[in-house]
Amino acid sequence: MRKTILEALAERPLLCDGAMGTQLMAAGLEQGGCGEAWNIDYADRVVTIQRRYVDAGSDCLITNTFGGCGIMLSRHGRGDDAVAINRAAVRNARTAFGDEPGFVIGDVGPFGGVMKPWGDTAEEEVRDTIAEQVRALVAEGVDAVVVETQTALEELGIGIAAAREAGASCVIGSMAYDSGPDGSTRTMFGVTPEAAAEFMAEAGANIVALNCGSGMDMTRALDVIRRYATVCDLPMMAQPNAGKPEVTASGTVYKETPEEMVKGVAPLLDAGVRIIGACCGSTPNHIRAFRTAIDEWQESVS
Repeated sequence: MRKTILEALAERPLLCDGAMGTQLMAAGLEQGGCGEAWNIDYADRVVTIQRRYVDAGSDCLITNTFGGCGIMLSRHGRGDDAVAINRAAVRNARTAFGDEPGFVIGDVGPFGGVMKPWGDTAEEEVRDTIAEQVRALVAEGVDAVVVETQTALEELGIGIAAAREAGASCVIGSMAYDSGPDGSTRTMFGVTPEAAAEFMAEAGANIVALNCGSGMDMTRALDVIRRYATVCDLPMMAQPNAGKPEVTASGTVYKETPEEMVKGVAPLLDAGVRIIGACCGSTPNHIRAFRTAIDEWQESVS
């Protein structure tokens, strides 16, 4: 019988994929375009991107559904296609693996606003749109659901609850942290890593994670992981950015090379990370370097 993702990571660290948005833009997505719609409109291009990550050694692929809830898709006139887009995204990831074994993680990103009373969106609307997305991902057979790039515990809780109610076999909560001028690490809404880890464990997440955020490089990710471990004994996942963003005439870029970024892989594994990938600015070349580092680390501890 095929192992679950939780069974697999208990035996060895798993390698996830890297950035999707920048890869879509390199494939022709216009700035501000709906990359999630490409799961239907240009499925072959999505599969090609994900296949590059598989060829680089990824054990896990995250579906191209970061902005795949109905609220986000409605801004592109595709709200009615939410279910079809999410289900197609799962199929695309499976196609990218081909005959090779691998785990598909359904991606649920932020709904793109702020809930009442601080914002304009009703909590019920957020619950409904996230529930619709998660049900579609689970119905198509994802191995896990990741509720990622979260900055507020309220929205994170909605996503975790939706995944559990939909019957997801593994639920991952992932926060995005910013580095303060005083060296502090908190989300945009002031959530510390310790508070986030405790909340995720109590809410029923199976894995606690981090991704993205300003300054969320390998060094900062290691600090967050160590802080998670002080309050939580759940498996951990890390997807740092390829260094710190730099604003240039052509836009925001991440300049950390695979050779530079890979130096942080072994320390993260030593700290207890069981799934490692990369976020903004990363490429299949970064993931290929990660593969080598993970394999070397695994051999050293066996």
